Amino acid sequence: MLIIDGERFAVEVEAISRKADFLDKYAERTEDGVLKRELIGVYINYTLQLFRGASASEYDRLWDKLIEPVEFHQVTVPGTGGDYTFTAYFSGVSDQLQLQRAARNYWTGLTVTFTAERPART
Repeated sequence: MLIIDGERFAVEVEAISRKADFLDKYAERTEDGVLKRELIGVYINYTLQLFRGASASEYDRLWDKLIEPVEFHQVTVPGTGGDYTFTAYFSGVSDQLQLQRAARNYWTGLTVTFTAERPART
């Protein structure tokens, strides 16, 4: 299940990874080696690999959405206690040509990283 900007895409998630990134306003070591830091917050970022079971038209619709020249999108992905919705930008969108048959290209391994706009926790 994947929802982007309120649009549901009929694709199955093959693999998902999430990463909690801790972003500092500053982090410095003093002369005696002690770390001083000011934490901005914890950002939850997702990388999804999508299963190629979708129809060609649905796959193309998703690809077009993922490469839209828009700064941020609202995305809903699987979370710990159900769905997780957040605002993110897309980075690292990629796939691979699996097969060419009868003047049609079949792509697989669609992977996208959703990078959070703001911290999930402060």
